Amino acid sequence: MEARRVLVTGGSGFIGGALVDSLRSDTDVRILDVDPGARAPGDVELIEGDVRDPETVADAVEGVDVVFHQAALVSVAASVDDPLESHTINATGTLQVLEAARRHDARVVLASSAAVYGDPERVPVSETDRLVPRSPYGLDKLASDHYARLYHDRYGLETVALRYFNVYGPGQSGGDYAGVIDVFLEQARNGDPITVHGDGAQTRDFVHVRDVVRANRLAAETDDVGVAYNVGTGESTSIVRLAERIRAAVGCDSPIVHTDAREGDVSHSRADLSRARSRLGYEPTVGLDAGLETLVDET
Repeated sequence: MEARRVLVTGGSGFIGGALVDSLRSDTDVRILDVDPGARAPGDVELIEGDVRDPETVADAVEGVDVVFHQAALVSVAASVDDPLESHTINATGTLQVLEAARRHDARVVLASSAAVYGDPERVPVSETDRLVPRSPYGLDKLASDHYARLYHDRYGLETVALRYFNVYGPGQSGGDYAGVIDVFLEQARNGDPITVHGDGAQTRDFVHVRDVVRANRLAAETDDVGVAYNVGTGESTSIVRLAERIRAAVGCDSPIVHTDAREGDVSHSRADLSRARSRLGYEPTVGLDAGLETLVDET
């Protein structure tokens, strides 16, 4: 990519860490993370701090060409328990990043979410479909999504919002229906029952983190800015079928058991990738079976 220096907020997390790993071989990378932990590579610049702090964010953005804004409170359940905390991290934090980027003339590629759609009226869901989030997390992401568009329209800032569907891959742990793969894998490896909420007929579009990284890199270079793009596979898998595929990949005979359905659960989710394909040149490359085999092989 053409950018000389980039900032990855949340660069020690799951998606942020994968993005850093991809970028650091050909770009000067800076990380801003509240909890760097052990995932920050030694050859990148690290700033320990919170995206809600304007001075910290301004210092982190200074001198960079592109900001990949991945920092977030990603749990829907946590957002329901504490909407204010979710809002300040996800929405206010994004606004701090956009404002700093406006002052330093840096492009912003930000992590939005399929949660902005709520329970779609139809699938696949496109970027022009209705946006009715069903959780504080989804509403926070929608606010961030709209702020990105507004900062482009009002201030001329180059922004791209990427609406991730259910991301999975190495380095992930727990959390809602993205982390269900990690949960099911652990249960299968231990020979424990694989627990499915409700009847398991609900469907999700599971996208490998490697494809999410590719989408981010494409978004850093596209001329089609100021808009949002779906990032998924365009295919959907039921949760019960996912449990069966994981059981087969692990080679175990764990029973699949059904627990109470989760209140407010989205029934079906699948990305329409038409816009991402035509404008970004994005194409998913990792099928679910191949992605699951990779995770099994790494353990």
